[in-house]
Amino acid sequence: MTDRYLDPHQARQRTPTTYEDLLGDAIERAFAAGIHDLAGLVEQLNQSGLASPSGKLWTEAIYREEMATLGA
Repeated sequence: MTDRYLDPHQARQRTPTTYEDLLGDAIERAFAAGIHDLAGLVEQLNQSGLASPSGKLWTEAIYREEMATLGA
């Protein structure tokens, strides 16, 4: 029997999409680089080359909206 508290994906309903994996990787790289504020994170996402869902440059508003969508 697996201890449910040791399962890092216990709340996952499905496997992440390629886009979600790439976004997560880009966010992790930003945090690893010492970026912890939203403005810096958005700038790093734009420099990473990963487009926002609309294909536009990332903004704080687009980032918030995307996190709300993915977290729903």
